[in-house]
Amino acid sequence: MLLIRKTVASVATCAILLLLVYVKGHTFALATSRQDVSQESYSTLNGTSLQSSIDQIRSRQKRAVEDITDDDDDFITRQAARGIEANEIGTCSEGLVLPLWMPQSPITSGDRAIRGFVYFMLMIYLFVGVSIISDRFMASIEAITSIERNVTVKGPKGEKQTMRVRIWNETVANLTLMALGSSAPEILLSVIEIYAKNFESGDLGPGTIVGSAAYNLFIIIALCMVLIPKGETRRIRHLRVFMVTASLSVLAYVWLWVILSVTSPGIVEVWEGLVTLIMFPLTVLWAYIAERRLLVYKYMDKNYRMNKRGTVVAGEHDSVELGGDEPKRLVNTNSSANAYNEARLEYIQLLAELRLKYPDADLDQLEMMAQEQMISRGNKSRAFYRIQATRKLIGSGNLMRKIQERAHDDLTQVKAQLHQFSDEEDEPTRIYFEPGHYTVMENCGEFEVRVVRRGDISGYSKVEFETQDGTASAGSDYVGKKGVLTFPPGVDEQRFKIEIIDDDIFEEDECFYIRLFNPSENVNLSVPQIATIMILDDDHAGIFAFADSLIEVSESVGVYDLPVMRYSGARGTVIVPYWSEDDTAIGGRHFGEVRGELIFENNVSEQYISIPILEESKYQKDVKFKMHIGEPRLAPDSAHYQKINEAEQKSPKDLTELERILLMSRPRNGELTTTNIRIRESQEFKATVDKLVARANVSAVLGTSSWKEQFKDALTVVPADESEFDTEEDVEEDVPKCFDYISHFVCLFWKVLFAFVPPTDICGGYVTFVISIFVIGVLTAVIGDAATYFGCVLNIKDSVTAICFVALGTSIPDTFASIIAAKQDETADNCIGNVTGSNAVNVFLGIGLAWSIASIYHMANGTTFNVEPGTIGFAVALFCGSAVIAVGVMMYRRVNSSIRAELGGPKTSKWIHASILISLWVIYLVVSTLEAYDIIQI
Repeated sequence: MLLIRKTVASVATCAILLLLVYVKGHTFALATSRQDVSQESYSTLNGTSLQSSIDQIRSRQKRAVEDITDDDDDFITRQAARGIEANEIGTCSEGLVLPLWMPQSPITSGDRAIRGFVYFMLMIYLFVGVSIISDRFMASIEAITSIERNVTVKGPKGEKQTMRVRIWNETVANLTLMALGSSAPEILLSVIEIYAKNFESGDLGPGTIVGSAAYNLFIIIALCMVLIPKGETRRIRHLRVFMVTASLSVLAYVWLWVILSVTSPGIVEVWEGLVTLIMFPLTVLWAYIAERRLLVYKYMDKNYRMNKRGTVVAGEHDSVELGGDEPKRLVNTNSSANAYNEARLEYIQLLAELRLKYPDADLDQLEMMAQEQMISRGNKSRAFYRIQATRKLIGSGNLMRKIQERAHDDLTQVKAQLHQFSDEEDEPTRIYFEPGHYTVMENCGEFEVRVVRRGDISGYSKVEFETQDGTASAGSDYVGKKGVLTFPPGVDEQRFKIEIIDDDIFEEDECFYIRLFNPSENVNLSVPQIATIMILDDDHAGIFAFADSLIEVSESVGVYDLPVMRYSGARGTVIVPYWSEDDTAIGGRHFGEVRGELIFENNVSEQYISIPILEESKYQKDVKFKMHIGEPRLAPDSAHYQKINEAEQKSPKDLTELERILLMSRPRNGELTTTNIRIRESQEFKATVDKLVARANVSAVLGTSSWKEQFKDALTVVPADESEFDTEEDVEEDVPKCFDYISHFVCLFWKVLFAFVPPTDICGGYVTFVISIFVIGVLTAVIGDAATYFGCVLNIKDSVTAICFVALGTSIPDTFASIIAAKQDETADNCIGNVTGSNAVNVFLGIGLAWSIASIYHMANGTTFNVEPGTIGFAVALFCGSAVIAVGVMMYRRVNSSIRAELGGPKTSKWIHASILISLWVIYLVVSTLEAYDIIQI
């Protein structure tokens, strides 16, 4: 925040200094003029009349110099006596939207300075308004370019995976809609100026485009170069795209010079305007070909390697991709599937890191924090950084706070989708046993059976039941029963009891069944409609075994309770040893190693081994380990422990009948003494990852869903903190500072006014797009009038106003956006590559469209579209030479072994190279201004 304030103060100081210099210079020029300037009428809005008046003034100045040589003292005396030339101003022509400040003459130098200051402050306030509405415009563009579609690809094992991918190619989006969004004021100013001047050429629109290009290339890159955190670097990832856009950005201005000074000097023909315009789609196509490696690029030597995230990316001999210095591992993979898997792996890795950092947090909290970081770390477009920079400046807060809210909403919605159930009130009435299996001891006396009713329970229902023999017989093992269960309205369960008959005869476990039948009308019997009752004999110590040979558990279970069954008896206290054994699952890594003993008390038929399952949060997991139980033994305090020990000491022939029965009742193992436990990934976790990764889209944070949300944002002051997200629980909530309140109230008019623009959720952002660009056009027209009046009042040429003031005002939001991108991105593409692409698009689309319209209009009327090469041609030539030097500096930094990056690096080198770029901009500004006033003759 401190950096932003200092930068704003520096820019404002520079602008005010330039204003004072122009006021003093103009006053001095008028004071040395011999003729009465108030009698001259000039217009800054008509190129032809301006040129003729300038020629007249120059001739009079030449004659005045000769007169001064002859009679200098007499001239000074007469001039001081008259004293009116320095106090009067010429007449300005009426603008397109903004009315003139009357009266036009006579006014004093003080009035002239005040008017210039007012127009200057008006331009600044209009620039703020354009920045705010441009944010809405950029949000709509982000909504449009983030449209996704489902794509099915094959995974590494041939399995099909469905994922969502964006329809818009990133390079195409950056060079079309994104470039239009960030450069809309410059482009629209060029077109509107043509209309305002009755399809005659002007200096304001083209001058703003050229001046903005110089500022973007020199100042923005210089600031990004030195403001990278100490010890860090940023490297262009898509070097091919950068080379294409950089070459075309220079070629665009060379082409301007050619059509202005070579092919048809001073005249722009129809074919020249159309060719300039057609170069825009050709630029997009060429950059797309380079990015997708089509045509000639596919014959370039290429390979694939793993980047630092373990992701497969394309590389070249010149290490085009990020991390080109890393060791290469050659693989071949599907790029779409790889990108999707990369996002999932990153999410899972984040979750693991957060689990280590916050061991006491539950999974939902960790998932929300991981989702916040996934969104904040995701690929961000120019729109994101542009909007984030503007919102910080106008007191609307940091977008990262909105990311936190979005992450919470995403997680809530995903969990709701995974756990949603259909409304039971709409289902038909169902009756069934719950549970469907009962295990009882022979000596239990009686037990209770539960029958439940689900679905519509608003009416009466009934169902009959009866017992059926299995291995257990009614009358000897249990008491048979038959009856009718009635469910009144609102009652959802009924119970009844079954009696078990106990005896002293040792026998195997037996079972019988209870069946539901003959339900009432509109009642369905559901599974289980037959309950199984297992009677365990209590005259035997029991047989011990696992229930299944293979058990599958989810890694998210935490602790799995493995059941050990006791059947064919439950008399006495029995001790059963158990232990785990590694297989593909490793103890301490995938599960907690366990070893111990289970104690089955008398009449207890089931015990559990608690096994910790360690969650790695892997998307795909399939490992297993083994659990064993040892030979069971009676506990010393068991009733028959002593007698069984005595019987075991005797030989079989010496055993009595009772002793043989006692030995038969000893505990023993069943068939399944070993079970395999298979650990799989959590299906809920897997589904959560898939859904959250699909929702980890930064573009959704930029848009709005309702007018209520927009007005709430417009009226709320939010602190513009620098942190990406709050990860510490004890961090106090930030409160807005004085600068935040000042920025908010200064911009409140614009914020409330533009809150009426439709939200981006309406029609996919297209309505917002159309309305926003219309509003930008209106504000740009007002800026054009204000800039013209500003130059007219202070006798500053439109070309100089455009280069020094308008270009600076339209580029300030991009400056802060690029600085934020340079700090937060891992690459330099968003702060360097987009600058060159935007410069090329500005010429081809901004100037090409305006000149095509004007040239066609003049051809239809039998005239020619005249464009005076003058200052524009000189500025273009000067910019081209400086641009080549700037690109050369960046390429030198890339190949230099001590830097190897375009941004950042050693402190000394980055400041030296940034100083070179700043010097180029200052030279460009000064030389262009001197040439505009004929101080330098070219």
